[in-house]
Amino acid sequence: MKKVLIIINGPAYGADETFNAMRLALALSKRDDAKVTVFLMGDAVTCAVKGQKTPDGYYNIDRMLKSFARHGGAIACCGTCLDARGLTKDHLIDEAPRSNMEELAAWTVEADDVLSF
Repeated sequence: MKKVLIIINGPAYGADETFNAMRLALALSKRDDAKVTVFLMGDAVTCAVKGQKTPDGYYNIDRMLKSFARHGGAIACCGTCLDARGLTKDHLIDEAPRSNMEELAAWTVEADDVLSF
């Protein structure tokens, strides 16, 4: 089984890269031959904020993350990045816990492929 790490840096909305990274993560998570992890850094930690409200017909990143987790994907949020934005675990969906550089380093070493958006 191939291990894929996707590192996302962009904001939840307004950046096609973030949306496309999540689309890829979802597609990979549905495959039997891949184990996928997503690490949210910088403005991407806003992707994991719970209770997002978007206009009808517009994508919703926190729902995409929840679907990714339901399909076996693992998610983590950079703790330093959360602190810089005044976000705590109470702001986040349960599927996206606070993490750190040590976990990202471990995921990077374990991964067969690392993609950064």
